[in-house]
Amino acid sequence: MRIFFTGGSGKAGRHAIAHLLEKGHRVVNADRVPLDLPGVDNLTVELTDSGQVFNALTSLADFDELDAPDVPRFDAVVHFAAVPRILIQPDNVTFADNALSTYNVLEAATKLGIPKVIFASSETTYGICFAQGEKKPDYLPVDEEHPTVPHDSYAMSKIANEACARSFQARSGLDIYGLRINNVIEPHEYETMFPAFVNDPALRRRNIFAYIDARDLGHMVERCLHTDGLGYEVFNVANPDLSVAISNADVRARFYEGVPVKREMGETETFYSIEKAKRLLGFAPQHSWRDALKP
Repeated sequence: MRIFFTGGSGKAGRHAIAHLLEKGHRVVNADRVPLDLPGVDNLTVELTDSGQVFNALTSLADFDELDAPDVPRFDAVVHFAAVPRILIQPDNVTFADNALSTYNVLEAATKLGIPKVIFASSETTYGICFAQGEKKPDYLPVDEEHPTVPHDSYAMSKIANEACARSFQARSGLDIYGLRINNVIEPHEYETMFPAFVNDPALRRRNIFAYIDARDLGHMVERCLHTDGLGYEVFNVANPDLSVAISNADVRARFYEGVPVKREMGETETFYSIEKAKRLLGFAPQHSWRDALKP
């Protein structure tokens, strides 16, 4: 496929692009800074500018495409670009940049008839990660039907993005899939971060004790690219195991007293349910911090 990927220079994007290149796709990385990765085509784009987005989505990937009789069309858009969390820019800027850039990408992609858009939503939409004080889930495991009532500007922008995506899908009939991505972990971060999580599980409370390996996130994008006809859907994205060493039952006893549990859960099963992605997309993450920290 010929893929337009926004925000590919970021923490999550660069691993997803590497996975897509390995699978033989052609990827144009649209970002404010280029990605230094062999095989990727880079284009500097300001995504909050609608004109730049439309122009970029009708542009050549590189000089070799000059030999084609016409400018090739993109087969899919993967939109990961964003201010990635709170406390980087003022809240109003975080919301405005994330909401406007996503609107521009969705508008251009659907008006140009690009058949698939995959966009990054977030675990924060459930209102737990960046809540002031402690907020517990309404029930466990947290699935895509769980209420999304965020308390912060970043998560609010992601909810606005989901609403826009649903609307653009309804008017276009194209496939638009939103990924509620949990805390992205790069391979080198297992050794630097997870020993602390083993010693103090409370450090993972705001992430619902979950995580997603950046390489498995690339696999999730690939599964979305190859699954057609779902219309508008949102998917939780995480690895199947908890990010702490204590058991599922121990986490519930220590941190989730009184929270209803909808079904029986495995000893190390994540509270951030990925059953929908497994069922509809064939999502099958392969990596675990437990393997990385084996003696």
